[in-house]
Amino acid sequence: MNLSRRTFITSAALAPVACGVPLSYENGIPVAAPKSVPTIRPPQVGQEWTYIKKDVFNGKTLGIITERISKIDTSIIIDRRSSDGGILAGEVQTSWGMVATDTQWPRLLNFSPSLPLWPLELSTGWGKQFITKYSLAGYGDAKMNWQTYMSTHGWEKITVPAGTFIALRFQNLINYESSDANKVDCIRKETVWFVPQIGRWVAREASGSYQIQGQGEVTVLEGSYQWQLTAYK
Repeated sequence: MNLSRRTFITSAALAPVACGVPLSYENGIPVAAPKSVPTIRPPQVGQEWTYIKKDVFNGKTLGIITERISKIDTSIIIDRRSSDGGILAGEVQTSWGMVATDTQWPRLLNFSPSLPLWPLELSTGWGKQFITKYSLAGYGDAKMNWQTYMSTHGWEKITVPAGTFIALRFQNLINYESSDANKVDCIRKETVWFVPQIGRWVAREASGSYQIQGQGEVTVLEGSYQWQLTAYK
């Protein structure tokens, strides 16, 4: 299946507008860019990050999740567990920063080829479109279209439960083909604060929308979520 022309045009038209403005749940303070490009911390078994996830609409805490690198081989495996010790689906990276199995969505997504988790250039004003296919884990081998426009928008000082960090704020505008044929113009927007020195993001926001085929231009809003780093090692 191919992305419709209507859907592609919607994505292309939104990219320069939506990717320049944060979702406004987090507030970072703009700072000058580092004099030299920070080095991204390389992966090591045992590195760990803990996040609190909240529903933006009602402010409720949806969970506290710890992510830990458990294996580095031909791929990088990041195990995940909930605060009560429950085992969650894990993240898989084909190389550091390139995700093949993504856990940050309502359902587990497998990408082929893998997608970058952070900008390929840690500088303000960088942008690039990535096109791939995805499948839903446990739902057969059907592959659907996915395109991400990633762009950077400056360095900011941001405070989260884990502390205060200097982060590169970037945004993703995602246009994807839904597994539900009745859903069209499927869009997700993300704002991410990435800290190279910890090898992960310290804050992240996501929201989405879609339209129902045959029901005019009525837009349906999906969940809107926020993640903040509470601890890392």
